[in-house]
Amino acid sequence: MEWILYMALFSPLVGAFFGIPFASKSKFLFVGVFATLMLGVSFVASLMLFVYAFQGGVLKVVLMDWIGAGGLYIPFGFLIDSVSATMVLVVTLVSLCVHLYSIGYMKHDESFNRFFVYLSAFVFSMLILVMSDNFAGLFIGWEGVGLCSWLLIGFWYGRDSASFAANEAFIMNRIADLGMLLGIFLIYWVFGTLNYEIVLSNIYEAPYGILVAIGILLFVGAMGKSAQFPLHTWLADAMEGPTPVSALIHAATMVTAGVYLVVRANPLYAMIPEVSFAIASLGAFVAVFAASMALVNKDLKRIIAYSTLSQLGYMFVAAGLGAYWIALFHLATHAFFKSLLFLGAGNVMHAMNDKLDITKMGALYKPLKYTAILMILASIALAGIYPFSGFFSKDKILEAAFGSEAYVLWGMLLVGAFLTAFYSFRLIMLVFFVEKRHEETPHEAYPYMIYAMIPLGILAVFSGLFESNFHHFILKTLPDFDSNLNQKVIWILIGATTIIALSGILFAIFKYKNGGFSKKWEETFVYRLLSQQYYIPKFYEIVFIRGYEKISQLMWSIDKKVVDFVVDAIAYLLSDSGEKLRVIQSGNLSKMLRIMFFGLVFLLALVFVYRENLWITF
Repeated sequence: MEWILYMALFSPLVGAFFGIPFASKSKFLFVGVFATLMLGVSFVASLMLFVYAFQGGVLKVVLMDWIGAGGLYIPFGFLIDSVSATMVLVVTLVSLCVHLYSIGYMKHDESFNRFFVYLSAFVFSMLILVMSDNFAGLFIGWEGVGLCSWLLIGFWYGRDSASFAANEAFIMNRIADLGMLLGIFLIYWVFGTLNYEIVLSNIYEAPYGILVAIGILLFVGAMGKSAQFPLHTWLADAMEGPTPVSALIHAATMVTAGVYLVVRANPLYAMIPEVSFAIASLGAFVAVFAASMALVNKDLKRIIAYSTLSQLGYMFVAAGLGAYWIALFHLATHAFFKSLLFLGAGNVMHAMNDKLDITKMGALYKPLKYTAILMILASIALAGIYPFSGFFSKDKILEAAFGSEAYVLWGMLLVGAFLTAFYSFRLIMLVFFVEKRHEETPHEAYPYMIYAMIPLGILAVFSGLFESNFHHFILKTLPDFDSNLNQKVIWILIGATTIIALSGILFAIFKYKNGGFSKKWEETFVYRLLSQQYYIPKFYEIVFIRGYEKISQLMWSIDKKVVDFVVDAIAYLLSDSGEKLRVIQSGNLSKMLRIMFFGLVFLLALVFVYRENLWITF
């Protein structure tokens, strides 16, 4: 099985290396085809690893020695258990669909070759992150996805907005990653190793205060990658990248890394319940906070991005309450319907000549029938309607919150469920079913782009039905979670959640079928607050961006008026003194002898004075 692991891990890297010689050259379609074939190889190998883990196998592989210095020894090791096998399968499956879709989506882009180099490297970095058996390897993959996201978000770097978005994502994640790096240093300082198995099996021996510090620092890193408040603004701005990139970032890579970290370090967070509850509370807040911004946004991709942010909040609620397997289950089901939504959004953009304002679309159902059907299925799954996948995973999170007696969090998630259903079908109605509000002649995507979306559509509908199998499988690595609720209460909770979600859907359909909200709604303070993202980006711009700019200007002024002045003064002094002393280098022998004589007399006088002072001292 070791070679199967290497095939799963390194096939995307082979695809990236193959495209490097062609990266700066004109479009070569085979670069995308070859990268997709390599993802196919990786997916097949990942499926084999998943079957191996499902049968009870655990694979530990050491590729080579990596770092050996003093007492520090870190091998380049990998671990396949039920958690990592699940992540690898989800990553490679979604990435394969995105790669195939991207061949059509990027077909007319001059930087087609460069795109697939970055995309394959992105997948490879994520696989390093989830397959590593130690925190150092995880951090390498963590930084790898950060670098690749910067390259992909800013792929069209000629646009100022794309460059800004890429830099924003990179800088915000660097801030968070500093916290994570300090946490990793603290882990080594306490345990003398970074290996998951050793660290997490000895977690009970460490002082409680140290565990709290480690847990908080690691979660700071997770906040950056998973865009949790207040490090969330980069996620919506990241929509400046090509749409397949958005699908990959939001479904299978990057943002799921933070949830994976908390799930992987579950013994640590089980030991620090206060920190875990704070994580759950922040997750519940983000679930409602992000959903509220999606209610009024008009940008097709940003609405779906806020949806991702909201669903990540649900995952952190589950993880913070100790329902780690439920958090991972929702991560997997969410990957399928969220990637499907983004790819569908890409089809709509192509049909509308890259326009994103959903209020200027409408009547796209007939020309984009297949896209519409797939996006509707994904939206139903996102809303959590039975028997779609989102129903099984999201309802389990609400059940966990209620069973943990976190009734406030449960209430917030219930509100989030209504908002999710409403904004999801607000998007569907405005894009596909209201009257025509555009002049374009839309057309469906290439057939193979639709084919790439169909597996995701099937999984968005049916993957939740495997809940019991997944539960049994994942408990080989993760602890179980018992909500302590009887079956009657569970059915009541399911009924309440379903009614809430259906209410949101029906309200959206009814409202937008009858013309939507009036213009007066857009003039209210609440609308402006939500459309301006609670003015948080503006606050960051004033305090941090402009503040940094002013500090930079002050430092530049000091550098110019003080540092440069001192350096120039020294240079002038040396130059001027050299000019004045050069007269002694005339080459006249008699003058030179006179200077030597007076110099000798001067030195002898100094010696005499020094000896007299020394004698007086004694």
